[in-house]
Amino acid sequence: MSRGLIGYAAKDDVTIDCDKSLMWPIKNNLILSFFVGAICVFGFAPFGFFPVPIAALATLFILFQRAHNPHVAAWIGFTFGLGLFSAGISWVYVALHDYGEMQMLLALSATLLFCAFLALFNALVGYIQAIFPVSTRLRTLLVMPAIWVLVEWVRGTIFTGFPWLTLGYAQSDSPLAGYAPLFGVYGVSLLVAASAGLIAYSYNFRSFRISMLMLVALWGAGIALRAVNWTHPIGEPFSVALLQGNIPQHLKFDENALVGTLESYRRLVLESEARLIVLPETAFPLLRREVPQHLVEQLRDHARRNGGDVLVGSFDHDMDGYYNSVFTLGSADEQKYRKHHLVPFGEFIPIRPLLGWFVNGVLNIPMGDLARGGQMQPPLQVAGQQVAPDICYEDVFGEEVIRHLPKASVLLNMTNDAWYGETHAAEQHNQISQMRALETGRMMLRATNTGVTSIIGPDGKVMQKLPQHQQSVLLGMAQGYSGSTPYVRWGNSGAMVLIVVMLAYAWTRRTSFR
Repeated sequence: MSRGLIGYAAKDDVTIDCDKSLMWPIKNNLILSFFVGAICVFGFAPFGFFPVPIAALATLFILFQRAHNPHVAAWIGFTFGLGLFSAGISWVYVALHDYGEMQMLLALSATLLFCAFLALFNALVGYIQAIFPVSTRLRTLLVMPAIWVLVEWVRGTIFTGFPWLTLGYAQSDSPLAGYAPLFGVYGVSLLVAASAGLIAYSYNFRSFRISMLMLVALWGAGIALRAVNWTHPIGEPFSVALLQGNIPQHLKFDENALVGTLESYRRLVLESEARLIVLPETAFPLLRREVPQHLVEQLRDHARRNGGDVLVGSFDHDMDGYYNSVFTLGSADEQKYRKHHLVPFGEFIPIRPLLGWFVNGVLNIPMGDLARGGQMQPPLQVAGQQVAPDICYEDVFGEEVIRHLPKASVLLNMTNDAWYGETHAAEQHNQISQMRALETGRMMLRATNTGVTSIIGPDGKVMQKLPQHQQSVLLGMAQGYSGSTPYVRWGNSGAMVLIVVMLAYAWTRRTSFR
């Protein structure tokens, strides 16, 4: 066997046809990895072709097998990630240029640099799997899938985390979603990567029948798990009205448009007879104390006549700073929730003494330096429910959402994705909310400025949603749920244990053969 063609392979890998790699120069492998990374995006919303990421990752694993050395494998991983993030989060440019008023070339450069930074995590996958001292069989079946998901978790944690495009999210409507209540999105990602590993294994080891049997077992178990009800309804269903104001982002903080914004939401609230009425994130672009008292009284009185409550997105202030917050009006005493997980460079400036002057000089983002709310805030007791709110992309972090559980009966996301224009960001965000519903066995209500406003069932399926970019109200019925899924009890530790077991077993089979 040629060490140069396969990397660190063991003697039992003689069934690999080493000549295959001679047909694929490194340049072609890099081009192919970028391409399959880019098409991986078609697995996510709004496209929803969930087998695509599995096929793309299987291709990447095959390219890892062909890598001459760990450095080549790292470059293959990097180009895959560059394709994935360039195609999947290009909407960052819209936020920076169209609404943040950053110069075009600077915004384009910043977007590309951000994508390249995220792609470094994929490069790390390529390098680590290549130096793991096991046979190519074990590397493909165990090491590649485990390292892939471990690095996804690191990306979703380090520097406040950016877990967007974690591959498990693409499976929100697939049979693999059945594993979400057990192991969360990273567990689903692990099943995606394991499926890709089986496909890559069958490609090079001519083990199609065994691989397909294992795939059928994995996916069949997912189908069976989707039929399990981990939580149960409590109380009676209640009516909800989720308001989509469709206030253009360039007018949202315009003082000349403020009266029109408040009037639009006042009208939409007064036209709604639901027990729970929810406005989007910062629907009132004012501090709570600045909201006109006559408007507060109108909304409170209307909510009480409905026997429920109104939830309003606004800002809040105390001696520690300003907060992105929610306050309640209605039958229950007024309560508030303050956003805890802030967006870097959008809601706070990392390393402010070093970067503050630059960020403030090139970006125009109102309320761009906020304080964090408390980490353990109680659910809002409104409309006879214990509602667990999160604001904007806080719902991307499943391990934080479950802090409210099992006490909370309903999940709520209030967001403003108008920052990203008419891109796929809002649909991707809604798909993330589907995963949170699956993980917790709770309904998820989403009130957004421009979309996607939706009602998601505890099985992760979208029950109702509004068309984007139009002013409307989503009227529907919701149900509170009680109980705990395994994920609520374990969090991400379940998936991490599986990863440790896979890597530990592979390590016990390590070889000194080079």
